[in-house]
Amino acid sequence: MLSDLEIAQAAKLKPIVDIAREAGLEEDDLDLYGKYKAKVHLDVLEKLKGRPNGKYIDVTAITPTPLGEGKTVTTIGLSLGLNHIGKKVLTCIRQPSQGPTFGIKGGAAGGGYAQVVPMEDFNLHLTGDIHAVSAAHNLLAAAIDARILHDDEMSDERLAKLGLKRLDIDPYALTWNRVLDVSDRALRNIATGLGTKDDGRPRQTGFDIAVASEVMAILALTTDLRDLRGRLGRIVVGMDKKGKPVTAEDLGAAGAMTVLMKDAIMPTLMQTVENTPAFVHAGPFANIAHGNNSIIADQIGLKLVTGGYLVTESGFGADCGMEKFFDIKCRYSGLVPNCVVIVATVRALKMHGGGPRVVPGRDLPQAYQKENLKLLEKGLCNLEACIRIARQYGIPVVVAVNRFTSDTEGEIELVKNAAVNAGAEGAFTSEVWAKGGAGGGELAEAVAAACEKPSCFQFLYPLEMSIKDKIETIATRVYGAGGVDYQPAAEAKIELYTELGYDKLPICMAKTHLSLSHDPTLKGAPKGFTLPIRDIRASVGAGFLYPLCGEMRTMPGLPSVPAFTKIDLDLETGKVVGLF
Repeated sequence: MLSDLEIAQAAKLKPIVDIAREAGLEEDDLDLYGKYKAKVHLDVLEKLKGRPNGKYIDVTAITPTPLGEGKTVTTIGLSLGLNHIGKKVLTCIRQPSQGPTFGIKGGAAGGGYAQVVPMEDFNLHLTGDIHAVSAAHNLLAAAIDARILHDDEMSDERLAKLGLKRLDIDPYALTWNRVLDVSDRALRNIATGLGTKDDGRPRQTGFDIAVASEVMAILALTTDLRDLRGRLGRIVVGMDKKGKPVTAEDLGAAGAMTVLMKDAIMPTLMQTVENTPAFVHAGPFANIAHGNNSIIADQIGLKLVTGGYLVTESGFGADCGMEKFFDIKCRYSGLVPNCVVIVATVRALKMHGGGPRVVPGRDLPQAYQKENLKLLEKGLCNLEACIRIARQYGIPVVVAVNRFTSDTEGEIELVKNAAVNAGAEGAFTSEVWAKGGAGGGELAEAVAAACEKPSCFQFLYPLEMSIKDKIETIATRVYGAGGVDYQPAAEAKIELYTELGYDKLPICMAKTHLSLSHDPTLKGAPKGFTLPIRDIRASVGAGFLYPLCGEMRTMPGLPSVPAFTKIDLDLETGKVVGLF
């Protein structure tokens, strides 16, 4: 079997203008970035506004192993399967971070014969959106430290002459770190301003990974440039010495940030290995962000596939990206999916049944490569819990069993029966990694049928609930917790944010993706545990509150043997090698 990169590099790509034309776009609707990718102008929404939306499908998953369970592969493969059975289709996925690309997990363009191409472009710089997010975010960070310095140095009279007001930023109440799109644990906690007084005022701060930036969340949740400008202006970076919020607008940075983001707001058009159209927009990490592609990409895509299907994905499992997809993204977009697809694998369910630890870079233990129905049966509780979580929203659920060569017919049948008994419309084998669209035809037929079924969508909680009630609703009804423990910092933030009127915002929980709980070692479907809330941050511009569960970190670290050690450039051919 060829590697993912070899398959991608062997694919016969069409010029992106041809892909656009087949999707219903003209060359004048595009800003070309070379021959095979392009930005799509936002004004196409106005041109398409009279067209009805196509069907809307969200792909999520059970709680994965650290290797991932092929959710993006299935998202792309389902699109290829729908195309294979004669349906009009468009895929909407997120741009990967260089953190996992160069770290543990590798790329996120799919795999095998279900990929978005060019794969190298997709997994690296693409059209520069993450760089734009980083630049806008760090501009605001620089503005904070500059303002602290100049406020200390200048009199009120001098500030007034410059058209400024004294902000009196409290350096101990700042919540705006800097960002970098590389996993670098050494930057989690740093001191800045060391040196002479001209180097700024010393203070403790840190770095988050770029895709966890509120600017990235805003990019995913905004609807146009005017909305983007307003959201950036509402970003709260901390408090002044009187306990009042300080915003990007107060610092005079929101306009320049918008300029840096003016091209990033346009979704990037690419194609799959079978030449179906794909939008790539916004970033990943549904454990520390909301982890969904952009509202704008979905809005344009749904108009382009009138009478057809738009397939998108939510990061990680049903407890992470899917919950945030419904309770945050759908709340702001007004869009409601017609079907949820939950990706499951036999190996992950065996892990949840008590199988040995799965470690990236090491051989998969034999327990996962031989039939073991008892181990699998013990782990089915995780699939059943994820189906239960999805069904709470009133949307039909279909399970996709992403098949590996070691899976036996008996194991597949056990998973299928459990899915139906738990309330799914059905469970269907997916072999898109090996066969492309032809391996996803049965799944595509089932999903198309599920999209025609009646649904009764409902949010998990109303916004009028208190902050604690919303957190506890998610903790008990999604994670299976018995209760919530709020540490002192979280209690203080709840009191502050309620006083400031932020208590009516939805909740974006930051927790591990490796368990339904906050503890990555708790597999299966843990019950009755206490969920610890260490702190809460306010992403006012994005429009949500951001509780930190347990020891969740917003800047990952590199493993002992990072993926980047295998990546290089073939100087004879000019091709990238070793990328996933």
